[in-house]
Amino acid sequence: MKPLSRQLNILTLMHEDLVPPASLEGLTEKDIQPWKMEYDVSATLEQLGHKVHPLGIYGDLGDLADALDRVKPDIVFNMMEEFDGHGPYDQHLVSFLELRRVRYTGCNPRGLTLARDKALSIKILAYHRIPVPAFAVFKAGGKPRRPARLAFPLLVKSLYVEGSVGISRASVVRDEAALAERVELIHRQTGSPAIAEEYIEGREIYVGLMGNERLQASTPLELVLEHLPEGAPNIATSRLKWDYAHQAKMGMQTKPAELAPEARRHLEQLSKRIYRALCLSGYARLDFRLAADGRFFLLEANPNPCLTYGEDFAEAAHLSALEYPGLLDRILRLGLNYRGVW
Repeated sequence: MKPLSRQLNILTLMHEDLVPPASLEGLTEKDIQPWKMEYDVSATLEQLGHKVHPLGIYGDLGDLADALDRVKPDIVFNMMEEFDGHGPYDQHLVSFLELRRVRYTGCNPRGLTLARDKALSIKILAYHRIPVPAFAVFKAGGKPRRPARLAFPLLVKSLYVEGSVGISRASVVRDEAALAERVELIHRQTGSPAIAEEYIEGREIYVGLMGNERLQASTPLELVLEHLPEGAPNIATSRLKWDYAHQAKMGMQTKPAELAPEARRHLEQLSKRIYRALCLSGYARLDFRLAADGRFFLLEANPNPCLTYGEDFAEAAHLSALEYPGLLDRILRLGLNYRGVW
């Protein structure tokens, strides 16, 4: 696919603390890590010949409105994962862009809303007969009461906070006391309701998808922990996600999932069904658990996943013969072609 032939006026939208500097000179990998995605995206868009206007915001829509009036962008490249410090508000930020009739990259407001609430997305997928874990939601206040149908072991996490926040090996609980303790920790640590899901032993598989109506799936990746202690749960903890030294200690890598051709075809079809059932658009990563009986259970749907060069989503695209500049070009095209209500 040839890149877009015309120069675009692009507003790159990001958290105010993650606006990258113009140069990386003198910076260490640790310095760069927090805003590496924002830098990779902005620098690559410039290399593609586009005019890039970075904008960092926190909780003031006036800053965004002023930038839209000043820049008059052809499209907003959206890299916001929260607004005003709240993850669920990212959907409202995109709604504002739609109200202003501005093109943007990534997922639409409805898809963000459905995917963000893990309980709601599970209910929708269960209606479509897609395998999902059994679950219960526990709001703050009062002792958690586990439904009789919900058997241990359970994985306890936030209902809507992402990034593996609050997830550790202790998140897999096996009795009532551990459940109560973990639910209380999630309430205290994330300020959100907790969801306890049936813990499914098995392989962890990630599938990247792109598209609005016509969907393309990338090469499935598998999370592999070569030095996982015996008996420890095979889960992506917060420490594993963000601590490079711990990743090395655990022998963590994501590599192409070894799947039989029939299983891979089934996974791709299942992924596309999920993407459509949750009204997703743009691009997303779906996280699955492959159980011993061969069934794929969706764990989470992640619209607008990390686009850092070399990370999972970009690496899966690379394995599918789509290099990083082409990946961003494809995301731009999908944003320009998304048919909003207007």
